[in-house]
Amino acid sequence: MLTHRIMKKINIKVSLFFLLTTYFLLLTSISFSQQENVPIDHDVYTFLKEMKVKKIIDNIHDDNPSMSREEVRKFLEAIDAKSSELSSTEKGLLKKYQNEFYDDKADSTNTYQMFRGATCFSSNPSDLLGDKIKYIYAFRKNDANFYLNLLGRYVHGQNFSPKINNAELFDIGFRFRGTFFEKLGYSLSVIKGGIKGSAGFAAVVDPRMKYNFKYVENIENISNYDFTEGYLRYFSRPAEDMSLAIELGREKIKFGYGYESKFVLSGDHPLLDFIKLDFNYGIFSFTSWHASTVGEFDPIRDANYTKYIATNRFKLSFKNLFDFGLGESIVYSGRGIELAYLNPLAFYKFEEMSLQDRDNGMLWFDLETHFIKDLEFQATFYMDDDPFGNLQNLSNYINKTGYKLAAFWYSPFSISDLSLIFEYTRIRPYVYSHNNPKDTYTSWGQILGDQIGPNSDEIFLRLAYNANASLRLNFDFQHIRHGANIYDSFGNLIFNSGGDVFVAHRDNIDPVNIEFLDGERINTNIFTFGMRYEPIRQVFLDLVFRQIIQKNATRDISNNSSYGYLKLQFEL
Repeated sequence: MLTHRIMKKINIKVSLFFLLTTYFLLLTSISFSQQENVPIDHDVYTFLKEMKVKKIIDNIHDDNPSMSREEVRKFLEAIDAKSSELSSTEKGLLKKYQNEFYDDKADSTNTYQMFRGATCFSSNPSDLLGDKIKYIYAFRKNDANFYLNLLGRYVHGQNFSPKINNAELFDIGFRFRGTFFEKLGYSLSVIKGGIKGSAGFAAVVDPRMKYNFKYVENIENISNYDFTEGYLRYFSRPAEDMSLAIELGREKIKFGYGYESKFVLSGDHPLLDFIKLDFNYGIFSFTSWHASTVGEFDPIRDANYTKYIATNRFKLSFKNLFDFGLGESIVYSGRGIELAYLNPLAFYKFEEMSLQDRDNGMLWFDLETHFIKDLEFQATFYMDDDPFGNLQNLSNYINKTGYKLAAFWYSPFSISDLSLIFEYTRIRPYVYSHNNPKDTYTSWGQILGDQIGPNSDEIFLRLAYNANASLRLNFDFQHIRHGANIYDSFGNLIFNSGGDVFVAHRDNIDPVNIEFLDGERINTNIFTFGMRYEPIRQVFLDLVFRQIIQKNATRDISNNSSYGYLKLQFEL
């Protein structure tokens, strides 16, 4: 009996020891659940899209494409499980991104940091020019990590016609990111740059200059620019098959469907400051964001103003069939944050009516298919303001509608690693405009949605080929038709075709019925050849040539231009 009691006490102590040890190990383990977002222009999104169309992985929600590092890693794991179905180039891309996003497997064999810290990464200077993932500094401890990269870019742009000139852009900066407690992701990036040569042509090479304050203000002796992004993102899984993410900050985002440009947020516009909520449960997804931005630049500071944009969207995803979504947006200004639009569980259009119809509301439906291997279809129908009462008369100016039809064919004609994209977009007159110029769907004078603008249509074709894991080639063709407003020789508006987002319909002046592409017809063909090469990991070389053939059919005037640029950028 005594022996039995002694053994029982020993077993209790041993069990308690193992419980405490396990708890201690869990408490001191390093967190690899990275909740910071992957920048929206990262090449991994293109790879995931191709694998999704190939039906290697399921839906990647490319209507709301931003993903955390953890989410990207899970998709890569799913691709790895079907690696036998990949081409040799796809396997090379998979391995390349596994090295980058498998944080728990980062060590001296695949990761380099310049300044040694509390990690097991290599600090051998020769690895700086190799294929290892690179950081200036990294720190990883229990429930906290920090990664610092140096960012740099050099761009040489050359205009070939109608006149020869050039511009060079130099910038340098940093990005640090990380995650606390497996739930709170954070990131901050800062870029400062300068321009040599033609400052005007610099905005052609890098369109972001059009909405950069330092560049547009242009009061310093050297033309310069700056950009910054930063956010906090909280992520949680309250239940099985459920996720909730809340983000506050500023970063480049895209929203809606479209391969070349998107109706809702194209990404080719100024950065927005926003608070964003993403909720997913089973087949149901819901996104709500509220953003602030500014109007057109005015050198008189008191004339500048803030505008707000609120968006809600829900989506139903049926595996191996299709996704169906319904979204709404509202633009308002002239007051502080409107609590009605801050509420994610509300129908904005009816709320706008209760607030005396002062704001600019939009509604859209969209669809994306998943049922055919290697082939995907997308469709979006977009309505600006409230056209329902006038749909019987499609020529009425109130019918501010547009649609986009697109198809993505991966490995066409059994050619591995080739993508073929076709897209048609049609936008009626006055879309994105509003009778209050401050409530146009713009920021810094740039359209937030599809870049062809109102009273336009576009045929877009893209061929892209992954030659190997380091080299991608692409060719784009755009045929754009636009009906522009007509002005006299003194600059007076004599016919409003609805082709300018900042010129709304004028009651008792402009015609009630307006035909699509009325006005001064401008036809544009754009040919773009591009190459991206990564000779050293995280060092990119982009070479682009663009030919623009434009004809004003109304005045029988042609205007042809061409330019190219070479861009070298690194993230070390």
